Amino acid sequence: MRSNLAFDFIVNKENNTVNVTREFAANLELVWDAWTNPEILDQWWAPKPWKTETVSMDFSEGGRWLYYMQGPEGERHYCINDYKKIELRKSFSGLDAFSDDQGNINPEMPRTLWKNDFNQNGDTTTVSIVAQYESLEDLEKIISLGFKEGFTMALENLDTYFAALKQ
Repeated sequence: MRSNLAFDFIVNKENNTVNVTREFAANLELVWDAWTNPEILDQWWAPKPWKTETVSMDFSEGGRWLYYMQGPEGERHYCINDYKKIELRKSFSGLDAFSDDQGNINPEMPRTLWKNDFNQNGDTTTVSIVAQYESLEDLEKIISLGFKEGFTMALENLDTYFAALKQ
């Protein structure tokens, strides 16, 4: 379905970053909404058979998204994203962490500083993502947990969401 759309996933161990560039067959407004509206995020953020459920979201600078990913056996993994900077329909950044159901950060797990940039190119939109980690150890831990595979699957869920809108 998406063979002609750009996708890069580059791990940079010198900078402790993961750089993802992903093109979607949708306009900027739809792509922005898919990344910032909890009702839409819940439809694609988790890799199948997992699903995402938003507990609360305040998409504003200083706001927070508290959500969990639920597995097929009913297990839940809670996460938070503290929004840092938002430029409407251009970019946003946030500091992500694993947490408990109240949003208390799990200090045993790495935090990720996300920076997402959005650019429309005709009838497609490209999202450029930099996921920054405090240390190489943190980066390697996230990669070993299957970040590339899981995030790739989630982005494919988003392709499916956009394709369904066109039907």
